[in-house]
Amino acid sequence: MSENEIIQNVASLQLGDHVALEKIYDNYSPALFGLCLKIVKDEALAQDILQEAFVKIWSKVNTYDNNKGSFFTWMLNITRNLAIDNYRKITRHQTISIQNNEKSVHILKDDKMDIPIHHIGLKDLVNGLPDEQVEMIEYLYFKGYTQQETSDELNIPLGTVKTRSRTAIASLREIFKLFVLWM
Repeated sequence: MSENEIIQNVASLQLGDHVALEKIYDNYSPALFGLCLKIVKDEALAQDILQEAFVKIWSKVNTYDNNKGSFFTWMLNITRNLAIDNYRKITRHQTISIQNNEKSVHILKDDKMDIPIHHIGLKDLVNGLPDEQVEMIEYLYFKGYTQQETSDELNIPLGTVKTRSRTAIASLREIFKLFVLWM
């Protein structure tokens, strides 16, 4: 979808056009679903979050300000925030069952639930950044950490996390602009 098409679809969406919403959904839902799945690691929950995100996008589209960033970034933030909120809810309510037989205790990891970020092309763009910026994006967006949690985990000052994440986002914004122009 070209930048002009995006602008037209956003304008139509702000006027309540369902067809514009369908076009935006068709164009962006795979990337947004991949982000949800990466955070919550549950396909059914990721689908629910994606649906909730598009309901929120539909109802809040008039709050979008193109001077603050691209429409995709705006949608990405809505979706990411919903996914992180849901992730925190499920991890807060999880209980661990204790087994009596020590030999039967093991950890299972279902790798088929992870859709690699490189399938939506985002990982390749992020990997083009300096290592310290990649690390910030990994923790803040792909792992769903807060800035304070990232600071604690990496044992670096909170101000450093904030500076590196702002720099990384600004760098990605420039990469996305070039990417859109190239397409």
